[in-house]
Amino acid sequence: MIRVNGLTTDRVNARDRGLAYGDGVFRTLRTEAGQPVWWADHYAKLEADCSALMLDCPDQAELRAEVCQVAEAGQGIVKIVLTRGAGARGYALPTEPATTCIVLASALPHHAQNFDDVHARWCELKLARQPRLAGIKHLNRLENVLARAEWDDPTIFEGLLCDDSGAVISGVMSNVFWGKGGALFTPDLSQCGVAGVARMRLLRAAARLGIGIHTGRFLPAELLAADEVMICNSVMGVRRLARLDDTIWSPAGWTLTLNNALYEDLD
Repeated sequence: MIRVNGLTTDRVNARDRGLAYGDGVFRTLRTEAGQPVWWADHYAKLEADCSALMLDCPDQAELRAEVCQVAEAGQGIVKIVLTRGAGARGYALPTEPATTCIVLASALPHHAQNFDDVHARWCELKLARQPRLAGIKHLNRLENVLARAEWDDPTIFEGLLCDDSGAVISGVMSNVFWGKGGALFTPDLSQCGVAGVARMRLLRAAARLGIGIHTGRFLPAELLAADEVMICNSVMGVRRLARLDDTIWSPAGWTLTLNNALYEDLD
């Protein structure tokens, strides 16, 4: 089911600024038995991203009710898209903006139904640094589209991205962590990249478990020297990278620990 501004339809205004400029934000979340998983965290991030882009965010209770209305009866995925709405030609903000709210459901993808180890590759595309947009899950995702177009090998599950200075940032559709010497490492996302809800929950869980956390600017060589490398997002949870191009890792226990911690405090 798809709902646009409270109506069951798959149509939006051709002048919508989400289409014209990518002027908006989105969230993708799992649902279980028709209820959103980690709803409080997802709404808080949506609200923060809207604030950063000066967008109106829907009322939490009303939006949750709409998510539940479209959600699959069992497990599924719901995507929420908010745009600045229709506007006249030009970049200037509308004088009377009216947010477009799209809520659509889909089946849980196959890759989210297991915790198998995965293979990845380095992407050639480099992410541009823009602190004003860093961390936000905005609709301008062409870098990710072009990065994902770099491979069609079905054995490659994910691609890892660096910024234009060579620092590791994330996966195409995921955040990245690695364990080394009993501590957990993840890239700083203050210059570019998306700060996902699963990443936030893992950082919170690591602090709760007393695991040392290092967030900073790391080069690929530092990731390659890890004991175990993991990727995560809200749909698939935590997955272990068994191989990254020619580098192979054996399990070191981090993935199971973090996956268990990720789901400890469900809403």
